[in-house]
Amino acid sequence: MELTEKIGRLKKERNAVILAHNYQLPEVQDIADFVGDSLGLSIQASRTNADVIVFCGVYFMAETAKILSPDKTVIIPDRNAGCPMADMITAEDLRRVKAEHPGARVLCYVNTTAEVKAECDACCTSGNAERVVREAFDKDDEIIFAPDQYLAHYVSSRSGRQFIRWHGFCPTHLKILPEDIERERMRHPGVEVLVHPECRAEVTDIADRVLSTEGMVRYIGESQDREFIVGTETGILHRLKKENPDRLFHSLCEKAICPNMKRTTLEKVLWSLEDMKDEVIVPPDIMARARKSLEIMLRH
Repeated sequence: MELTEKIGRLKKERNAVILAHNYQLPEVQDIADFVGDSLGLSIQASRTNADVIVFCGVYFMAETAKILSPDKTVIIPDRNAGCPMADMITAEDLRRVKAEHPGARVLCYVNTTAEVKAECDACCTSGNAERVVREAFDKDDEIIFAPDQYLAHYVSSRSGRQFIRWHGFCPTHLKILPEDIERERMRHPGVEVLVHPECRAEVTDIADRVLSTEGMVRYIGESQDREFIVGTETGILHRLKKENPDRLFHSLCEKAICPNMKRTTLEKVLWSLEDMKDEVIVPPDIMARARKSLEIMLRH
């Protein structure tokens, strides 16, 4: 209680807003002003009237908030909270692929660094990737899709488009296996299995629904069902239970825990507000180029 009171007091003094991803620790979600997925938090970052954004997530997300709110001070409670998938491709890697495919356009997943976004024509989230492909690209465009090969597979299966894929992946979602679905269906017959599109193709191909985290929240809120099997990082279960106390949720894979998402603690949130560090800085030229691709993401 003392920690949360101190955070609340400092937040008011700093005119700060706290944004937390769905995968954050329960206590961090509970003190946040907004909890959501990458797209939802990006929108909040672009609209906030606060002077300071405390971003409880991984580093590329805080970078995205800075790009969309360049006049705001963006701080991240743990600078070492990175995203392995985002680290699987560099701007130099992408430039090399572009050189190998002259004329191709580039769609990058939001799970990328600012430098990579600056090399892209459009950015997307797991929730709007299919829509961005359909609406932001011509049907004859050759598209490089980076870095998530599994999201690319899913969008390809939905849109009928073929992509030049980078072979990145989310190590946490790769822990979810087809046999997990078989086991949980045996345990809970008739219960829908919801999985994230970052899961391997063998998982998304046999799940009942493939949804982003925010898509899961929305679908469950609108569904008449009382029970769900949820296949994504386990942190989302806190929000689902909090918003749907009358529903029953089963984790598809208890091992699907992102260590980087769990690095942020209440103590680190407090320290970041006390010391106003670590501030996220993005070079102006990178920021300007990356913003163009992010604006396409926000329009769709």
